[in-house]
Amino acid sequence: MAMKQFKAESKRLLDLMINSIYTHHEIFLRELISNASDAIDKLYYRTLKDGDTGLNRSDFSISIEPNKEARTLVIRDNGCGMTKDELENNLGVIAKSGSLSFKSEQEKSDDIDIIGQFGVGFYASFMVSDKVVVESRAFGSDEAWRWTSSGAEGYTVDPCNKPDHGTTITLHLKPDTDDEKFSDFLEEFRLRSLIKKYSDYIRYPIRMEVEKHRLKEGSENDYESYREVETINSMVPIWKKAKSEVTDEEYNRFYQEKFFDWKAPAKVIRTSTEGTATYEALLFIPSAAPMDYYTKEYEKGLALYASGVLIMEKCADLLPDYFSFVRGLVDSQDLSLNISREMLQHDRQLKLIASRLEKKIQSELSSMLKNDREAYESFFKAFGLQLKYGVYADYGTHKDVLKDLLLFASSNGDHPTTLAEYVSRMKEGQTEIYYACAETAARAAMLPQTEAVREKGYEILYLTDNVDEFALKMLMTYDEKPFKNVCADDLDLRTDEEKKEAEQQLSENKDLLAFLTESLDGKVKAVTLSNRLKSHPVCLSSEGAISIEMEKVLNAMPTGNESVKAQRVLEINASHPVFTKLCALYDTDKETLKSYASLLYTQALLIEGLPIDDPVAFSNEICKLMA
Repeated sequence: MAMKQFKAESKRLLDLMINSIYTHHEIFLRELISNASDAIDKLYYRTLKDGDTGLNRSDFSISIEPNKEARTLVIRDNGCGMTKDELENNLGVIAKSGSLSFKSEQEKSDDIDIIGQFGVGFYASFMVSDKVVVESRAFGSDEAWRWTSSGAEGYTVDPCNKPDHGTTITLHLKPDTDDEKFSDFLEEFRLRSLIKKYSDYIRYPIRMEVEKHRLKEGSENDYESYREVETINSMVPIWKKAKSEVTDEEYNRFYQEKFFDWKAPAKVIRTSTEGTATYEALLFIPSAAPMDYYTKEYEKGLALYASGVLIMEKCADLLPDYFSFVRGLVDSQDLSLNISREMLQHDRQLKLIASRLEKKIQSELSSMLKNDREAYESFFKAFGLQLKYGVYADYGTHKDVLKDLLLFASSNGDHPTTLAEYVSRMKEGQTEIYYACAETAARAAMLPQTEAVREKGYEILYLTDNVDEFALKMLMTYDEKPFKNVCADDLDLRTDEEKKEAEQQLSENKDLLAFLTESLDGKVKAVTLSNRLKSHPVCLSSEGAISIEMEKVLNAMPTGNESVKAQRVLEINASHPVFTKLCALYDTDKETLKSYASLLYTQALLIEGLPIDDPVAFSNEICKLMA
């Protein structure tokens, strides 16, 4: 029969389909298996509707037949098959989809789950083949037809002999090149891995003859190889089974095998919805963070399936960054895919699924926090930092989602506390939530600034992560209670009478304090008498929005900006013997007083964990005073 030209546009269009639409050559097998599944679906639905086919679901299958000698790969199904006109219409017209037409013709199209809807997947065959032969016989027909094409030049349709209904596609693979080894698609291991990766949950068995080994009869250690047809795919996804049919061990095994984790997950989340966006999701919260979790190399996302066919291994749009530790998958038949099915259109359904998953994850974490505190604390050690970053990120847009999931060390005991628990323990008359920042909870507890707060019986949150104070600044309040840094200059827990006495004392020593401020030569904004120190002689506080801890964090970042400086205030304990010494030196030896000022400032820096300006000068000052 004479060569026919493709009815859709031109060679340029077909070249685009073959070379540009699909990112990876291996996708061709997914597309052809999906088409075969569609063809079986159509015949199976006819069986259900008309009841006159004489076929049962167990009669259907898809076969994969590689032939290394002939360099051919055959994909065979016993589905509905195609007539001559259907071959012309479905394969002769690019982007004409028989599956989409079938679905649109059904009265209850929402109940019909057809994978392929664009009619371009078949042409992925030409990425790996220089010739494609399609032999098909429609169910109930006595005629079979062969469609043959070597690409954009055109195609022929001829009668052929085919004893059974269905379609057989034979790919004549291209010769290997330096860049592409097409013969890999004839290797058993490669085919098996592609089927498991993309088509493991096709609802019909995908069969292939594979090589196996067995002990020779009558031998104890001599093995022989043999070939046997094996079903490669599992067909029924674990998330499609009834929850009562799946054990914890099966969930754990699925998670560990699919996500290559040697630990069982901390929590399994299974959810499904119907309506505007119908989907099923199987999510896992890992027990420990991956080695690369807090690096740029880590890639978040959930595996995305469309009716059991893998579309994307990691769809980042389904998870917000603060829940990026979640692993799992989503299976939906309502997604709007682009024509290659490799990428999603950013549509309403995807956003709706992502929003519902966010609420579900938040709800499950809240439940874990309430009902299994030990497990939640273990989870928070691994991923709590990400939740805190989530509070701070995007100008606090997500803080209401996350604030009740946060844990902090506190002066209340050895176990971390939630903000709600802190508020529930607040003393009568306490109006603020107090916190102190340091590298560890133990160091925070030793800060001189905490003395007065603890003396009042107020609990203190110990912030030990770099992001902690930034997160609280973004929260601003919890349960209408503002957060207060114990190192802030405006912290004042004194009574009115104590304030009055302090003002008088401050007035009496204003010249001394001015001299000390001048001696420090701009290192501090001011030197003042402290209202928070009890046993310690000195401490640093800060004025303004930038705290001393925030200064340390911001300066440690590789931004290349100028150094950030908090407005430091050196506070001196007027009840400490050191202050008596300072007063005496002001009257008798101002040069030595300058040395004392420098030493006290450096001491305050060390207490705060800040670097000192000149360690050698500091050492010399100590030696000078000791001599």
